[in-house]
Amino acid sequence: MSAVESRPVPTTPGVAFEDAGARVDLRTIAELVEPGSRVLDIGCGDGSLMELLQARRGVDARGIELSQPGVNACVRRGLSVIQGDADRDLVHYPDAAFDYAILSQTIQATDNPKLVLAELLRIGRRAVVSFPNFGHWSVRSSLFFKGRMPVTKSLSYSWYDTPNIHFCTIRDFIELTREVGAEVESAIALDSTGKRLGLSMPWWFWNLFGQQAVFVLKR
Repeated sequence: MSAVESRPVPTTPGVAFEDAGARVDLRTIAELVEPGSRVLDIGCGDGSLMELLQARRGVDARGIELSQPGVNACVRRGLSVIQGDADRDLVHYPDAAFDYAILSQTIQATDNPKLVLAELLRIGRRAVVSFPNFGHWSVRSSLFFKGRMPVTKSLSYSWYDTPNIHFCTIRDFIELTREVGAEVESAIALDSTGKRLGLSMPWWFWNLFGQQAVFVLKR
């Protein structure tokens, strides 16, 4: 059984996303977004993804960010952003207002991931979600051999100061997509070096060796 029913999404020829000074998951997301799209980046942080999408894909990007420092950073970059909470403020956006609603490395920090994912699918014609995989072998190893909550490259906080409150594995997320009635249009698992794992690999391989994942969903 394969990890998900998915197909590769081609990048635009000649666009060197590998050269962009951004996180590997942000570069991966940029490859998945169609040029000229309307995009809402939820939990946009300092605006790195919005800036990348505007520069590389020519999108019409909007952002929503909870932290004031994040909002300030976006404003300094000349980006269109409002301060808001993914758990409470997405209800104010109309249906299908954007081509893509993006949640990058944020779903695990929300109070109600299921509700937030459902809102993404309502607001965007497609939802793009990236998250750290709590099923990665390094996480399991830390718990098994050290008996301690792991601190890794993608899970870099200690247990007492982490903003992440709902850890999940790739398998958990696939189950969640089914619960909200989402179709997985494409999915990518990235190992600890940022390299993509093969699409033909079974789900357990992705769950064990994928340090993070990026999903494109639709209703």
